[in-house]
Amino acid sequence: MWDFSTDDAFQEKLDWTETLVREEIEPLDALFPGTAEPYDRTSEVFREVVRPLQQRVCEQGLWAAHLPPSLGGMGMGQVGLGLLNEILGRSSWAPMVFGTQAPDSGNAEILAHYATEEQREEYLEPLLDGRIVSTFAMTEPTGGADPGSFTCRAVRDGDQWVINGEKWFASNYPLATFVIAMVITDPDVPVHKGASMILIPAETPGMEMERGTGLAGEPLGEGVHAYLRFTDCRVPAENLLGEPGSGFLIAQTRLGGGRLHHAMRSVGQCRRALEMMTERIASRRTHGGPLADQQSVRHQLADTWIQIEQFRLQVLHAAWHMDRANSTGDRADARRARLHVSGVKVATPKVLVDVVYRALHLHGALGVSNELPLVRMWQSGPALGIADGPTEAHQDVVARLLLKEATPAEDTLFGSAHLPGRLAAARAQYADRLKETAVNW
Repeated sequence: MWDFSTDDAFQEKLDWTETLVREEIEPLDALFPGTAEPYDRTSEVFREVVRPLQQRVCEQGLWAAHLPPSLGGMGMGQVGLGLLNEILGRSSWAPMVFGTQAPDSGNAEILAHYATEEQREEYLEPLLDGRIVSTFAMTEPTGGADPGSFTCRAVRDGDQWVINGEKWFASNYPLATFVIAMVITDPDVPVHKGASMILIPAETPGMEMERGTGLAGEPLGEGVHAYLRFTDCRVPAENLLGEPGSGFLIAQTRLGGGRLHHAMRSVGQCRRALEMMTERIASRRTHGGPLADQQSVRHQLADTWIQIEQFRLQVLHAAWHMDRANSTGDRADARRARLHVSGVKVATPKVLVDVVYRALHLHGALGVSNELPLVRMWQSGPALGIADGPTEAHQDVVARLLLKEATPAEDTLFGSAHLPGRLAAARAQYADRLKETAVNW
């Protein structure tokens, strides 16, 4: 059956989360707007402010909720995570306070599935506890997210892997305790069969940061997205995660759910922009009257609310498909989940850009200033169009999956919806029953 309600006990958790985020975490965005701050475990802010908040989250049973109960999570499923992430999306600090920040959340899942007991003890436990952060290094400067162009290689040499190559936009590297990198271990087969995941501890000789890259608006030469270079970088053989050539399979452990979480956090951002937009319209006067009296302004507000609600339902529907696929294990359900998740990935940046731009525009010069968060929120739209695979790649996934189930028309010239052909078929179908009527058919 279809049901849009939320369990009362879980709704209490969501209400508690919203109160904490609005009243105690959002102020951190104003105090500490830098992108590195939420990830710096050595800072006084983390020790004195964030750690106590994390403890309160743990007491509510909401810490690292994306993980299974065996790892301290709630095992709530993607729909529940979607509803939680919608609230966390209001603040750049909130995911870290709740132990769901990227790339640590995805890296924890990889380690939980593929790491050795020793690696789990050394890296997974402190990562789950929020004492360290990590980096996921996949893209490369020569081809971006195109895996067919990857050249960073790892070659087996006795009981070690030797890594040479480059990685680009490896987020949080300056603060990370370890890196999980996708490397080519067999260049003689297609990349989807020849790429592997490897664990590289920080400070490993031969792994160096060429430079840190920031997002637009940050000072040149600064930033927490590293350009990494590997030069004869050696790690133990057991640091290969999973089997050789299973890199893409392992990547799916983290990417599918991550795309949904980014989408639902975008809903939270959009709702925050809608609140600002509504407040502005209700407060502002122009041309001798309230801004709310302007019909075009009211239409923008209506369009914004409708677009957010449509997108929110699309994301939750995709989450429901993922939960169903995980429950049944059916390949057809998994295909449908992939279709819906890719559809959400395509929609996310456009919705965020559209919604935040309307809010920004209605605030005039104040909207584009550094005295409101709207420009930074708007910039996150294009970034999400690139993160976790570019939009075009997911458009292609959607199209291919739809075409896989398409049935070609028998009439290849005019198609099955051609009215003259349909009329002839309908006359033949109902000829016996209508031949005595006076209807001119």
